[in-house]
Amino acid sequence: MTTRVPRARTAAMAATTAVLCLAAVACGPDGKTSEKDGGKTAAASESAKPGGTPSSDPAASDSAAPSPTSTPTSSGKVLDKAGLAGVALATGELGNYEVTPMQGGEESGTERSENKDCRPLVAVINGAPEPAPAATAFRTVMDKSEEGKDDQTVVTEILTSHPGDGAQQLMRGVRDAVRACAGGFRTSGEDGPSTYAEVKPLPLPPAGQESIAYQVTGSIEGDKVPLVFQLVRTGSTVVTFYVANFVTATTPQLPSELVAAQAAKLP
Repeated sequence: MTTRVPRARTAAMAATTAVLCLAAVACGPDGKTSEKDGGKTAAASESAKPGGTPSSDPAASDSAAPSPTSTPTSSGKVLDKAGLAGVALATGELGNYEVTPMQGGEESGTERSENKDCRPLVAVINGAPEPAPAATAFRTVMDKSEEGKDDQTVVTEILTSHPGDGAQQLMRGVRDAVRACAGGFRTSGEDGPSTYAEVKPLPLPPAGQESIAYQVTGSIEGDKVPLVFQLVRTGSTVVTFYVANFVTATTPQLPSELVAAQAAKLP
């Protein structure tokens, strides 16, 4: 998922914390953390920058799959953790992108939705999409061409595999939740309640056999923080991409070439 935060910004630490909420820490968009983190930080989330807003007809954002000419076939195999690691994008496979395991990526967040209709969205925010996967792998992706700059593109990926029709259930649940929770939702957790003000679909380029893209607007110390998610499914495997903009309220941009390259590796 691209997370962008300038090093010089005083809120950078809060931004790092919020990134870890996705997969390793129990916390909300207000930047609070639990003691479970143990002070870990993701090296990749230390720096980032504001992205652009996707441009195309918003009505196209709810499309479930790419055009028939680009829809891949699938083996349907349910991968274990080693299998997911094997299909995860690797350094050297796409331009200047460097791919590493996400630090602290083994623990999920503990936010709980106060509205059952929004539970699928909160599960994704926690880094634990529902229904529960058979295996999970976390990756952080950085653009090395921006190394040394005051800001750097950072993307987080969560790869999950699901038995039966679990992958389809996941996609359907998230799609329904995006519609049902357009007006926002609240969560509770170990560090108190959090409020997400808005949920809206986004017209990002589709990938895989099925894809969903949407924005959730949270806040850090009263500032709006747009969080962009894209879920891509091929067969029994789902990849969740995450990007956030902690600098302005502008919708951050998820690199379409990165999504396409990762989707192309799914079995």
